[in-house]
Amino acid sequence: DELKDGGAGIFAETIRQIRLRVPGCRVEVLTPDFKGDEEALDIIVEAAPDVFNHNVETVPRLYRTVRPQAKYDRSLYVLDYMKRHGLITKSGLMVGIGERPEEVIEVLRYLRRAGVDIVTIGQYLQPTPEHLPIDRYVTPEEFRWYREEGLAMGFAHVESGPLVRSSYHADEQVVPAAEQKTP
Repeated sequence: DELKDGGAGIFAETIRQIRLRVPGCRVEVLTPDFKGDEEALDIIVEAAPDVFNHNVETVPRLYRTVRPQAKYDRSLYVLDYMKRHGLITKSGLMVGIGERPEEVIEVLRYLRRAGVDIVTIGQYLQPTPEHLPIDRYVTPEEFRWYREEGLAMGFAHVESGPLVRSSYHADEQVVPAAEQKTP
């Protein structure tokens, strides 16, 4: 946040250096929203990561509690912007933090409208006693349902399970998304 470009230049240079040192290596970046600054987003677009990932993290109703510094609509805007600039896009959210299943489905709909290609859904785990408590443990059946619903909406890939995180099976996600290459 203290950098003028929100750190976009560092992300871009890292992408370039990886490609320079390991030609053919696929690069996925997990970034902040850069406060929606299009100049910062353009720096990332120019660096052309194979996958642009920005996690929405939770449902809109819980944003003030879970992500007080962020804005749900701004995250959707960033994902849409990157998709419109030709990147494969990815986002993820945590469940078990107080959301309702129908709210998760609504988030999936919004992500799909923003052109997101890949989604990850994982169980929230309280990292320290100072963090928000776990509301509930989501069942494997519910995780499967989220995956099925997401695929039916047209996502190229949906990872959904208790231990899923943004990087979970990332190597398997990019190929279906690249083949689908949604507009």
